[in-house]
This record gives sequence, structure tokens and C-alpha cells, in this order.
Amino acid sequence: LLSLLQKWALLALSAGSSLCCLSCLLGLLVAIGLTLGNQGRVLLAPCSIANVALAPVSRECPFDPTRVYVSAPWAGD
Repeated sequence: LLSLLQKWALLALSAGSSLCCLSCLLGLLVAIGLTLGNQGRVLLAPCSIANVALAPVSRECPFDPTRVYVSAPWAGD
């Protein structure tokens, strides 16, 4: 009886995990589609032209559009 209960619990947890993963994947695809659809203009919308000098340090700007982001581990040398 315990083995049967464990199998059903594992099946239920697996199904729940799969549904969560699917919803995250769909959300990511929607976000990518919206970003590509408007050519990324919405990402820079909070950064107004008036405060370009303060935009990188401002909380209103989601990222610094003037910074070059490098992910190579040797780039900091």
C-alpha cells in the first residue's frame, strides 16, 4: 500500500512540476516575442532623453545601455 501511495505522490509531483515548467516556458516565449516585436524599444522607454547622464545610475532605467557587458571569465584581466 505504501509503495502504491509513493508512486501516486511521485506522479502528482511530476505532473505539477511539468505544469510549472510549461508555464515558465510560455511566459519566457511571450516575453521574447514581445521584445522582438517592438525591437526592444520598451526596454529603453523608462530612460528619458532628459536624464541620459543619470540613466545608468537611475532606478528608472532597467540597465545601462552604454555599458559593454562581457561574460568571458578572462575579460577582467
